[in-house]
Amino acid sequence: MGSLGVHGKRHRVCVVGSGNWGTTIAKVVAENVGEHADIFEPEVQMWVFEEEYHLPSDSKHYDAHSELSKKPQKLTDLINHFHENVKYLPGIPIPATVIANPDIAAAVKDATILVFNLPHQFIGKTCEQLHGNIVPYARGISCIKGLAVSDRGCELFSESIGQKLNIYCGALSGANIANEVAQEKFSETTVAYDPPPMDSKHPTPAGTPGASPHQSQLDLTKLNNANPGSTKGKKRKLQPLPSDYPPLNHATMKKLFHRPYFHVHLTSDVAGVSLGGALKNIVALAAGFVDGLGWGDNAKAAVMRVGILEEVKFGKTFFSDSPTSSPVRTETFTEESCGVADLITSCSGGRNFRCARMSVAEKIPIEEIEKRELNGQKLQGTSTAYEVNAFLKKEGKEKEFPLFTAVYNILEGKNRPEEIPRLIERADEEEEVDGHT
Repeated sequence: MGSLGVHGKRHRVCVVGSGNWGTTIAKVVAENVGEHADIFEPEVQMWVFEEEYHLPSDSKHYDAHSELSKKPQKLTDLINHFHENVKYLPGIPIPATVIANPDIAAAVKDATILVFNLPHQFIGKTCEQLHGNIVPYARGISCIKGLAVSDRGCELFSESIGQKLNIYCGALSGANIANEVAQEKFSETTVAYDPPPMDSKHPTPAGTPGASPHQSQLDLTKLNNANPGSTKGKKRKLQPLPSDYPPLNHATMKKLFHRPYFHVHLTSDVAGVSLGGALKNIVALAAGFVDGLGWGDNAKAAVMRVGILEEVKFGKTFFSDSPTSSPVRTETFTEESCGVADLITSCSGGRNFRCARMSVAEKIPIEEIEKRELNGQKLQGTSTAYEVNAFLKKEGKEKEFPLFTAVYNILEGKNRPEEIPRLIERADEEEEVDGHT
């Protein structure tokens, strides 16, 4: 056990979620807390939705004479015995300091840092279970890609978690295929954390945006104007992090997530980081459509270029004055892993790209490809395309986002993939006109 340094307490970390990406992040975090014993407690709790799992005969842990192999066992027991998530991340050893816990209240007990990594459809129910069981000054990081979009408004998962739990929540996103990170193949990610000023008098490192829009008391009336349907008419008062804990700033967050094989860059642009991880799935569908036509890499590159422009425009248009995040920065999309790198990865071989390509090449509806290829899982790109279109339609801005709108219309059968060049040409025409005025 390391020295506590100048602070009397250390941060306790809990990873909320245990799929392949959740387990991978738990591995990364556990390796780091072991190396920074002056800042973090050595044990990392990982909340696991309990299920029975029968160890397959091809597992390296299978032993026909062992009780653990003869019949289905609790997944948490298997993880804690073998130090491997045998179902969701098989073949990858994880540190023994990762403790799989099926009791969510026990898992988050006394945790000051909550890392959320679970399917977005479970966020609401999970936050209900957490309410009243977390320390009031806990801070969160959302690793959940996607966006809660409806005709009522557009909300980041980091904001949704923060509102539901009355805590501050940042975001982590990047070109991060879970299995590659777990195998310690080199990759990068972006962590967005804009520390509430009451948490620490220590400034964030030089070169990062210093001003934070956070206030010790956030007026949710303003929040509701941007996101109708949020908690009405209440003020959210963040509890400051006690001074006997090490400060939670950019330097601390880098120590929590950065590994030699997993490079982390910090930013204060929570909205931009979150949007990049969500909107790139729509662009990946468009890239898959043109690739399925056999048009080659030039066409795919053109679609990706327009896609980046529309991601930036979406962020600038709808998240320029978010009350819980720094203003969206163009550079987040053009320079960060969560933007251009994630887009490249998704448009090269991600599931949205692959299914869209097969749909066009085989002349089969994408829903049928989804059923055939994804074993019951759903494409995020199609649902995001529909949700974003409903939002843009309500705002009267469909024509301002021709690629996003084209993808929606192709999914609806209103346009054909062959029409993409004509449909996105308007964006360049408008830019050229603007450039001559």
